[in-house]
Amino acid sequence: MRVLTKDQVESYHKNGYCYPIDVFSETEADKLRQCLEQAELEYPDALNSTNRNNAHLAFCFLDEIAHNEIILDAVEDLIGPNILLSGSVLFIKDARSSSFVSWHQDATYMGFSSNDFVTPWIALTDSNIESGCMRMLLGSHLGPILKHEDTFGEDNILTRGQQIMALEEERVVNIELRPGQMSLHHPKVIHSSMPNQSDSRRIGIALQSYMSPHTRQTIGKNYALIVRGRDTEGRALLLQRPVTDMQQQSVAQREEANQNLSSILYHGSSKVRSY
Repeated sequence: MRVLTKDQVESYHKNGYCYPIDVFSETEADKLRQCLEQAELEYPDALNSTNRNNAHLAFCFLDEIAHNEIILDAVEDLIGPNILLSGSVLFIKDARSSSFVSWHQDATYMGFSSNDFVTPWIALTDSNIESGCMRMLLGSHLGPILKHEDTFGEDNILTRGQQIMALEEERVVNIELRPGQMSLHHPKVIHSSMPNQSDSRRIGIALQSYMSPHTRQTIGKNYALIVRGRDTEGRALLLQRPVTDMQQQSVAQREEANQNLSSILYHGSSKVRSY
């Protein structure tokens, strides 16, 4: 079923993003937040600040988000009916945290053969200016991939602290979301986020990314989860959905996927951090 309006589709192609899109009610989003925070208590090593990639492969409630029909309908509106998911990232900023995300373009370091992929970012708590919401540079996806410099900044959430330097910020748009809403952004759009200055955690999950089957990994192994339709190209190394939280097979699969992701994200770097 079509989810995105004509204006939202036009916004994605013209501006590089569209938002807000209602996925969950605030009550549903709060229940998901509670599930996450309970999982953090039960499995602290599996969800600590250095281990927040691909948690959907080990936790059923995150897998259900990745298969949510509204999210998939919206993604289908942009890339078609056959959809693979390459990974996910939990973006959590604690209250009064100095953590931030520098200006960057996803397409720079994800290793895909084309830009035919899209990233939903779903808010489980308020994501606003005070809490450090995402910021997009309007229309920047229409330009080239810009030079990124690795900073390895201590408070930078990105793996290499990769950053576009000397960027003019006149066209910055703050992507404010209430709990349960999502944004969709293009792999070339320049985006960032500021520290959380609020008294509450800011929690979001990026499904990074949904792609059509003809888009493949060029650096590492082509791991993917079929979330809708089929793998028409037959080139993906298919991942399996978790049956229960933290089952041995799922944990091993996630660890393998994370090792592969690390080899992609740190490709060409002389330094590697613990995530």
